[in-house]
Amino acid sequence: MTRYQKEIVIKNAFFTLSLISIMVLGLIVIFLFREGLPIFREVSLRDFLFGREWYPTYDPPSYGIWPLIVASLIVTFFSSLLAVPLGVLSAVYISEIAPPAIKEILKSIIELLAGLPSVVLGFFGMVTVAPWLQETFDLPTGLNIVNASAILALMAVPTISSISEDALYAVPQDFKEASYALGATKFETIVRIIVPAALSGISTAVILGMARAIGETMVVLMVAGGAAAIPESIFDSVRPMPASIAAEMGEAPFRSGHYHALFATGIVLFFMTLAFNLIADYLAQKFKEVGSATL
Repeated sequence: MTRYQKEIVIKNAFFTLSLISIMVLGLIVIFLFREGLPIFREVSLRDFLFGREWYPTYDPPSYGIWPLIVASLIVTFFSSLLAVPLGVLSAVYISEIAPPAIKEILKSIIELLAGLPSVVLGFFGMVTVAPWLQETFDLPTGLNIVNASAILALMAVPTISSISEDALYAVPQDFKEASYALGATKFETIVRIIVPAALSGISTAVILGMARAIGETMVVLMVAGGAAAIPESIFDSVRPMPASIAAEMGEAPFRSGHYHALFATGIVLFFMTLAFNLIADYLAQKFKEVGSATL
């Protein structure tokens, strides 16, 4: 077999594997829509999305997922407030400031944190964080928005830090040397040259970290409290969409309204995560152009 023939075989193999991956994902999406759309024979789309009562086992049942959507957005928002500064600043420190020995230690810790199973972090939130919150703030329960947001932030930090670090490493060395040659300090070089040049990758890291937080199941199932109601305080219990699906799917009768409602909730979650990925792609392209123009 000639070299050209080998290249053709490899190319076709890669194309086949890519096609299989796309087909599998397409079948999953089709299955999701097939099982979720029948719920709209019982309830309108408006009532489903903006209804304030989620009582799928009542007679008659209520299929309003607005409290679940609000819960998902709230825990994602507060976890991002913690994870984004920690992830981006840790990436800047590791790539540009830390001595080699400390850099290796910090990278190992972040990789270890990324490898922790979500159920382990959930246990940590239940056994350690929840009692501390309950005693410190005199709360009826420590399973609430603050707890869920803190644990989700721990899960999102490795994603944000790793992708941001790769983006910072990708900045050409010539940019840094030119900045130093013009008399800029290390801090000025980082703030005005390196970070703007890597803004495309950093923005992508942030959005992907948020997407992981909004789609996480086990942590919010264990530490968010499970109350399907719109919260009035950050110390209230909530039930995000992934937690509701995981907790109730095993008890929902097959092809019942409750069953279809849970799949429809999955469709909403699918579109939300898709939106995050589209935003990440848009920001990556936008900041890539802005960064190039600035430099």
